[in-house]
Amino acid sequence: MVVSALTIAGSDSGGGAGIQADLKSFSARGVYGASAITAITAQNTQAVTAVELVSNEVIAAQIAAVLDDIEIHAIKIGMLGSPDLIETVAKAIDGFKGPIVLDPVMLSKSGVALLPDDAVEALVSILVPRATVVTPNLPEAARIIRGQELSGDEATIAQGREILGLGAKAVVMKGGHAEGALCRDWLVTADDATCFEAPRIETRNTHGTGCSMSSAIAAELAKGQELPAAVEAAHGWLHAAIGAADTLDIGHGHGPVHHFHAMWG
Repeated sequence: MVVSALTIAGSDSGGGAGIQADLKSFSARGVYGASAITAITAQNTQAVTAVELVSNEVIAAQIAAVLDDIEIHAIKIGMLGSPDLIETVAKAIDGFKGPIVLDPVMLSKSGVALLPDDAVEALVSILVPRATVVTPNLPEAARIIRGQELSGDEATIAQGREILGLGAKAVVMKGGHAEGALCRDWLVTADDATCFEAPRIETRNTHGTGCSMSSAIAAELAKGQELPAAVEAAHGWLHAAIGAADTLDIGHGHGPVHHFHAMWG
């Protein structure tokens, strides 16, 4: 049986992040991908020049169309641009019983804000408790808990536990924004904190890393992996995708990672 996953997120016209990165990640991990687009961005490796939200009715219709016909084994949620859109998505997936990966997309790689403050509040109150795992980077984690962006293992774990206190079942604190020779992602649960580390790769081509990591976790959960094994597989795959990113030579800014490094290139 083919395993399937659904991504609910924004579109990146440059192909490096958002829906496009999610579908590539699903495919690279051997999972069929379906999608519901929440926003259209005019975007490339250098900048986001325009954003337009899709209507709530069309977003709900996309989700319903997929769930009514295709057996979905995991859902990844990415860019959601307004409180009412967050409520729409929560209602649309209300009957879904499988794992949900929530990637709280708040800023583009070029620094454009993608989630207003009132939407952050709605995300925390409505979707964080619904998710199997939340996957913030360090700036996103700080915004979720209304704290300062911190680094260091103890501070990272502590912020992850604060997000658990908001209702999350598990948190992956992504360490790409931290400093140091090693990049550490921390899986924080009520019982434990597990580190997944790899040598930091010197490259500017890291567009879509957060989307790709969360989607790879969703793909592994769709295949029936337990959460620690899913995070480990996603972490190792993404590290290799970043390592091969420079071979793509896409665009003039922050280029994408190489999702299909194991297949071509």
